[in-house]
Amino acid sequence: MARLPWAIHGFSTRSIGASHLDKSPRCRGGILNLGFTEWDTREAVQANRKAFLQALGADGMKLVTLKQIHSDAIHLTNEAPANSLSVPACSGDALITRTRGLLLAVQTADCVPILLADQKLHAVAAIHAGWRGTLARIVAKSVGRMNMEFGTRPQDLVAAIGPAIGRCSYEVGPEVAQAFAGQFPNARDWFDFPHGLRDGQTDDQFIAGEGPNPLKWLSMMPPGHDAPPPSVNLDLIAANRWQLLDAGVPAKNIVASNLCTACNTGTLFSHRRENGRTGRMLATIGLRP
Repeated sequence: MARLPWAIHGFSTRSIGASHLDKSPRCRGGILNLGFTEWDTREAVQANRKAFLQALGADGMKLVTLKQIHSDAIHLTNEAPANSLSVPACSGDALITRTRGLLLAVQTADCVPILLADQKLHAVAAIHAGWRGTLARIVAKSVGRMNMEFGTRPQDLVAAIGPAIGRCSYEVGPEVAQAFAGQFPNARDWFDFPHGLRDGQTDDQFIAGEGPNPLKWLSMMPPGHDAPPPSVNLDLIAANRWQLLDAGVPAKNIVASNLCTACNTGTLFSHRRENGRTGRMLATIGLRP
């Protein structure tokens, strides 16, 4: 996306900012928390957002954020709230626009942030894809919504997938694996089995919910009587990349960060690795005024 002079875009990190998550005397400096979390003050987050916009060169632009709900809700945006630094525009998980001066943004701390730009028609999108949004095909639906609203052709899109929790760290239960298997023909490619299987199942039987007692643990009485079920590692980045390809976006137009949020908490926020007490990053894109 660096070759798009008409667009401003970027992914934030956790440093350096006005927020202080660690209250101990050893805490040096502040962190760039860009989300309104319980532990932070609104004043600090607003100061961080102003600093981030300045670093992007987007001082004169209006920030548009969402109350994110892990959905497939996509909103066409033509204006920002009056107090755009602190007020979300609406509830949902993706924003699209062709209006100049708006900076679309989604918050993440493990989920996948995806930015889209139509090179021909100068339209953009910011997408938040956790496992629920990925299962609901929010990125593919965003491509379709851009086509419906603006006439965007998938082959004209460029896509940037930002830092997210990686396959190495994102452990999920069998119900998630089976939900993906029911939606995607190649879901098996997105899972690893680091802890082994039980009851003589194969990997494919596990994902499909087949084989000997695949979900025996769900009906155990009393709960916890048996060992916990095996878990799998899910590659959310690969799943969203496949959706972009399947929607018609050329492979050469898709770039993805190789930074795992859970493995890089010195630089990035990770809700899972930090047990929920962490900040939020912003993935942003907009058309220059």
